[in-house]
Amino acid sequence: MSPASASKSLSGEPTRLPTRPNGWPVRRTPRWFLAAAAAFLAVAVAVALVHRPSQAERASDLRGFLSYVTTEIQSCAGGVGESLTALHEVQAEHYGNGADIRDGISVAQQGAANCEPANNEQLDDLENYQVPESLDSFGLAASVSDLIAWAAPDAEQVQSDVAAVLAATSPQARSAAQVALGQAVRKLDAERTVIDHILDKPIRTLAVHAAPPRLPG
Repeated sequence: MSPASASKSLSGEPTRLPTRPNGWPVRRTPRWFLAAAAAFLAVAVAVALVHRPSQAERASDLRGFLSYVTTEIQSCAGGVGESLTALHEVQAEHYGNGADIRDGISVAQQGAANCEPANNEQLDDLENYQVPESLDSFGLAASVSDLIAWAAPDAEQVQSDVAAVLAATSPQARSAAQVALGQAVRKLDAERTVIDHILDKPIRTLAVHAAPPRLPG
């Protein structure tokens, strides 16, 4: 039989010759490995679902949370206290000491700038802070947002108004600036009340000997 006739089937149609695979052989993942991975994942999920943090663990997480937010907000809150103290000292002197007035304006302006997250790395970190999962039921993420709002724009505005009172050159201008400052301080205090209300619940529930951040106003 000639090669030409061998390449045809009985029906007369050409028969396709087998071709060699042109790729590397694919190594299959052993079934035992897939089974082990699935079992490990199932155990991890089960542990995550079953485990509940203890009272002591939650209390420890709350203490860590309070310590962190107090440290971060203090970088702004400290300036508020210093600005208001400087204003009270100048007012006690009946605006008679020009050097104290200039110093007070500088303190207030610097403090206002430092309450802006863009100028303060600690406030910027606070904006991105994640509350521990064990404390999720207390809604503490809202208190973090309120702390940021307390700083900017509320504390920032208070200090700007302190600078305006000190910089006023007439009784009328000083009186108007003082009215604006009073409004800003009341808003600052209202925000602090909201923050304290949120934080008081977990502090009482977990019997933690701690307090919310000290926020002047």
